[in-house]
Amino acid sequence: MLKRFFIICSGADTQILNSCASGEQNKYAGIGATVFFTAIMAFIAASYALYTVFDNLFTSIFFGLIWGLLIFNLDRYIVSTIKKSDGFLNELLQAAPRIILAIIIAIVIAKPLELKIFEKEINRVLLEKKNQLTLLNQHQISEQFQPKTDNLKQQISKLKSEITTKEQEVNALYDIYISEAEGTAGTKLLGKGPVYKEKREKHDEALVDLQQLKLTNGTKIESLEKTIAITEASKEKQIANSQPIIDHFDGFLARINALDKLPWLPSFFIFLLFLAIETAPIFTKLLAAKGSYDLKLEDHEAIIKTQILLNKNQREKLLKAEFTLNDHVYKTIVNDEELINDKQAKAKELLQFQADTFLKNQKNIF
Repeated sequence: MLKRFFIICSGADTQILNSCASGEQNKYAGIGATVFFTAIMAFIAASYALYTVFDNLFTSIFFGLIWGLLIFNLDRYIVSTIKKSDGFLNELLQAAPRIILAIIIAIVIAKPLELKIFEKEINRVLLEKKNQLTLLNQHQISEQFQPKTDNLKQQISKLKSEITTKEQEVNALYDIYISEAEGTAGTKLLGKGPVYKEKREKHDEALVDLQQLKLTNGTKIESLEKTIAITEASKEKQIANSQPIIDHFDGFLARINALDKLPWLPSFFIFLLFLAIETAPIFTKLLAAKGSYDLKLEDHEAIIKTQILLNKNQREKLLKAEFTLNDHVYKTIVNDEELINDKQAKAKELLQFQADTFLKNQKNIF
């Protein structure tokens, strides 16, 4: 039962193959098994590749099954259309397009399986790439908000500088009136005289201005600091919103690019393995000598071809004979007097009918 199934997979004519020796049947069963298991590998590879795209197991299996059946049909077609001939070069030229197609199929099957085999190494490369993208993303978003933040901080610094300058002015006025009271500066008269009072009042006015400035600038500084906090919150929110995009940077194309950064030799040998599996049925048929199946198939096709040519030639002869007979028949009856008289009578009757009809139509007009 299994042998029969693999023979069907090989694309061989089962009716002809059943009449061949057991060894010939085993050869085509082996070719069919290779075709079948290549399709299984294609199904697994496609399902894994699609799972990285859809993140859904059932969807991936469904489309992977379709892809596996497609590869099975292609491989079966490739193997079944290679015919054994008398020259190896002719066979090779016949198989060349099919070998190219087999190489393409091998690449398509091998690549997703390479991704699965080197999954841990690829995840490490992707992690490094994600970290780089995270830092770059944070830097780019910070650059968007930095000018506004710097401007707000400069305004705060300016307001604080105004307070500091006013404080220094008040402190200077304080030192002046204290020195006046102590008699160490100004009039150098000890005691609180008119000059002391004047300088004290000037200091008190400046102190009131300082307090008012602190209140006004403090309110402005508080508002600006709130704006900075809002700006920083917006920046952090934008970073948080964009981070999931980076976290999901592990799709099929990203994994292929990560695979390219790994040493190429292991991937190359895996590709060679699948290439050998995919082209094995083709080269088996090319290198194998003509077997009983090939001879019987060739004979069967020759019989059909001969029969078709005979039928075609017979139809051409029959058509030619029919033309000759028709020419002879019409040539014979062309001088028949009875047929001529009958034809004349019918022609006269038709002309008379046409004349009567014309006269009737003319009368109706008047």
